[in-house]
Amino acid sequence: MNLLTANDRQGSFPASYYAATATEREAAPPLQGSHRADVCVVGGGYTGLSAALHLAERGYSVVLLEAHRAGFGASGRNGGQVGSGQRLEQDELERRMGRDDAHRLWAIAEEAKALVRDLIARHAMPIRFHSGVAHACRTEAEVRHSRTMAEKLAHEYGYDQVEPLDHAGIRALIGSEDYVGGDIDRGAGHIHPLNFAIGLARAAEAAGVTLHENTLVTGITRGQTTRVVTASGSVTADHVIVACNGYLGDLVPEVAARVMPINNFIVATEPLGDAARDILAEPVAVADTRFVVNYWRLSEDNRLLFGGGESFGYRFPDVIATVRKPMLRVYPQLRDVRIDYAWGGTLAITMTRLPCFLRLGPNLLSASGYSGHGVAMATLAGRIMAEAVAGQAERFDLMARLPTPRFPGGAALRHPLLVLAMTWYGLRDRLGV
Repeated sequence: MNLLTANDRQGSFPASYYAATATEREAAPPLQGSHRADVCVVGGGYTGLSAALHLAERGYSVVLLEAHRAGFGASGRNGGQVGSGQRLEQDELERRMGRDDAHRLWAIAEEAKALVRDLIARHAMPIRFHSGVAHACRTEAEVRHSRTMAEKLAHEYGYDQVEPLDHAGIRALIGSEDYVGGDIDRGAGHIHPLNFAIGLARAAEAAGVTLHENTLVTGITRGQTTRVVTASGSVTADHVIVACNGYLGDLVPEVAARVMPINNFIVATEPLGDAARDILAEPVAVADTRFVVNYWRLSEDNRLLFGGGESFGYRFPDVIATVRKPMLRVYPQLRDVRIDYAWGGTLAITMTRLPCFLRLGPNLLSASGYSGHGVAMATLAGRIMAEAVAGQAERFDLMARLPTPRFPGGAALRHPLLVLAMTWYGLRDRLGV
């Protein structure tokens, strides 16, 4: 079974709140026949669209192939949070990578956030960037660590945007008794994720990129020039960028062994009207500290968009039942509120929760595995791969040094072993450990 078609109709976005409020864009035609390009990009999410756009702006001829629609995958279904830093905190990165590389990685993440804002403004996308992401802690130890990290970022990284919150502060902000403290990062934010993907697709087309949607890549023949094969045609290119993330399948085994698809789910309530102020006192996004993270924000029409729960099979479970349970733990007052939209999607994680950048050959690059931290980093990954194609590989090489080991047993055994691990961590969450 293929994740590209297990839960979704060919060429259609899932019936999400994002799809219901998306800006219109006419689908590009499928690939037909044989074509030639400087660069072929496989995958039409943030990574692929950003790579294609930045390459076209450098003067390269670019063909992008997407199995469904641009923004179909995690790029059009996620929580919309544009977070600071990498998926791991700076103290952990310093331990793993050393202080100098940790500072470089922080600077890259800051650039990633700025790039999202810049692209929205430069291409006049009909999207509002809402500032503020709060982190809700379950234990006093987590609150102390949060405060320590805020001080570290301010004193050692020059980042003074994180405000610690005690119990009263987090309660006043998020209207829930389920947390003992936390912080709010005023330099982070949230956006409408699908409209950002659609905006990137429009910008790429305007820059001269040739998009082909509803075009499934079935094989990549490597060589001095690389041939990307589909059911109805092919593209021969000097360079190929693979940007498939959770929907890669077995197209590139080296990536599949290091990157694991998992499913995550979101619901959107009916509009809450004035009661929305009791849910969030400010229009910020929130994520908590559970291993299986709960995350939420208000839409611009005052619906609660709440994400939570994970699965590892091909078929999605009952999404409303999966998400309602953690939502009501945080907000029991919403027990009688109607759910208007419920959807799932597939993202990709690595063992270390750090993104997986791989040079698969002299002319074949890949980036994926953003582990739930991809809105900004995936967008910048596209720019970094465009730089590498153009011969400026310093930043790609830095990202490729991040440890992303193979899952034990490779692609064949990663699924059952991860299910065991995630079941254990899910139990820890339920026990409050």
